[in-house]
Amino acid sequence: MKYIFFTLLGFFLGSILFAYWVPKTLKHIDIRVIPADHNPGVANAFMYGGFWCGILTLILELAKGFVPVYLGQRFLDVHSILFSPVLIAPVFGHAFPFLQKEKGGKAITASFGALLGLFPELRPAVYLALFFLFFSLVVVVSPHSFRSVMTFGTFALCVFFTIHVPSIQIGSFVIAAIVIYRHFIRYQGEPLRIRLFRHTA
Repeated sequence: MKYIFFTLLGFFLGSILFAYWVPKTLKHIDIRVIPADHNPGVANAFMYGGFWCGILTLILELAKGFVPVYLGQRFLDVHSILFSPVLIAPVFGHAFPFLQKEKGGKAITASFGALLGLFPELRPAVYLALFFLFFSLVVVVSPHSFRSVMTFGTFALCVFFTIHVPSIQIGSFVIAAIVIYRHFIRYQGEPLRIRLFRHTA
C-alpha cells in the first residue's frame, strides 16, 4: 500500500501544471496558447512570464518531482521493482495530467526533480544534466526537440550500464520514453542540425 500511496502522490503532484498556473496567476497569460509549441514548461514561463515568474515555476516544477520520490525512498525499498512507478509517476503526471491528458508538458523539469529525489544517489540526475550540456555546448544538436531526444536516450543508456538497480534502470528508461514521446508529438518539422561547439558572439 505504501508503494501505491507514493505513486499516486507523485501522479497527483505531477498533474499540477505549475508552468501553466504560475503565469496564469501572476501574469494573467495562458502559457499553453501563446508559444508556438503550446508547451506548459519552464522555458516558456521564463520567456513569456519574466524572470521571477520563471524562477517560481522552476522551483515548483522541480519540487513536484522531488518531493514524492524523496519521501518515497525514505519509506520504501529503492531496490524493489515496485519503486519504479514511484520514480515515474511525477513525470507521467506532468506529461499526461489527470483529466487533461492532451494538455500535458514535455516533462523535462519534472524529470530532473524526480531524479534529484533519489538523493543521495545523484548519478542519474548528473548524467541527465551532463548530456544536456554536452548536446547544447559541445556536439550541438538542434532543434530543441532532437536535442532532448538525444539527451534522454543517452541518459537512459548510461543509467542502464552503470547503475545496477533495476527499479532505477526501469524508471529512467520509462522517463526517457515519456519525454521523447512528448517531444515527438510536439515536433513541428524542423530539420536536424548537428555541429561541433556552440559559437558565441
